[in-house]
Amino acid sequence: MSSPDPQVRGARNTSTRSAARGPVVAVTGAATGVGALLTRHLADSEEVRQVIALDERRGEVPEATWHVLDVRDPAIAEKLRGADVVVHLAVDLDLETDAAARTAYNVRGTQTVLTAAAAAGVHRVVLCTSTMVYGALPDNDIPLSEDAELRATAEATGVGDLLEIERLGRRGSRAHPGLNVTVVRPAVLVGGTDTALTRYFESPRLLVVAGSRPTWQFCHVDDLVSALEYAALEKVEGEFAVGCEGWLEQEEVEELSGIRRMELPSAVALGAAARLHRIGLTPSPAGDLAYTMHPWVVSVGRLHDAGWRPKWTNEEVLAALLEEVQGRHTVAGRRLGRKDATAAGAAGATVALLGTAALVRQMRKRRGL
Repeated sequence: MSSPDPQVRGARNTSTRSAARGPVVAVTGAATGVGALLTRHLADSEEVRQVIALDERRGEVPEATWHVLDVRDPAIAEKLRGADVVVHLAVDLDLETDAAARTAYNVRGTQTVLTAAAAAGVHRVVLCTSTMVYGALPDNDIPLSEDAELRATAEATGVGDLLEIERLGRRGSRAHPGLNVTVVRPAVLVGGTDTALTRYFESPRLLVVAGSRPTWQFCHVDDLVSALEYAALEKVEGEFAVGCEGWLEQEEVEELSGIRRMELPSAVALGAAARLHRIGLTPSPAGDLAYTMHPWVVSVGRLHDAGWRPKWTNEEVLAALLEEVQGRHTVAGRRLGRKDATAAGAAGATVALLGTAALVRQMRKRRGL
């Protein structure tokens, strides 16, 4: 039997040495969503020695070492022993989850992971939040600096949880001097995601609040995964944003999507959204509307300085989003069946906007209000 080609043998030896020197990376929330994609990506990487995967069920990456448990379980500390880096992705931002239960899970889970990582001798924890933490305000710079003040409030879905996760990260690094915390903030995330902002593009008309100036910056999950890998391999650290280059103005979004706008006064749009959410007709609070009204695009300079570049453009991600949501029908963040959607579309702009007074009256009758 002939010996392997020297070049091939050399490549294999280099690969083996690289992997042997690489970090052991643990991923929480590894069985689904971004966690599953990252786990697969890291398991295939020659720069990673081993992947430890943690979730409440086993995922589909056999090369990883799996531990099935709740991230709020203090026993996670033992499972993290030997890990160099933890990427914490076990965060619930589901629109349909009870808000109090969601916050309790996210806060307790992050607290436990940070404490367990420090106890296990892990030297870096990577947290993933969102550029939503900067807040959507009319006086925001375009683009914002990554060092800009976080001016978001807890009025939008999950944003309060994300702000608290970041606060816990800052506190954790102070309490445990040997623990470095990196925070990755993706723009509007697209690719198997379901958020108030992706549902915006499921509506028969794009709501535009009169006098507002919406801007759109997207992030495809593929680019987020590669940015998380950069963080796990310590090619970039601190707090940084990830997303496409530049941004799209609302007029560009309408032209590219082919979806016509429906413009309403601020008081009408915000008031109706608040009422519908208050009676439980829609999952999105009125605070979500701010992110479709005001600019909140962010520079991605730190990743660029580290050599990272997005593979997707805003135009490409928008096209992917529109393809993904095709056939879905949403009014004011509430998913409708095809029959309801057809009726809403035929009823004119006011009905298409927020689902309508008729639905509200029906809900009140049922509840005896």
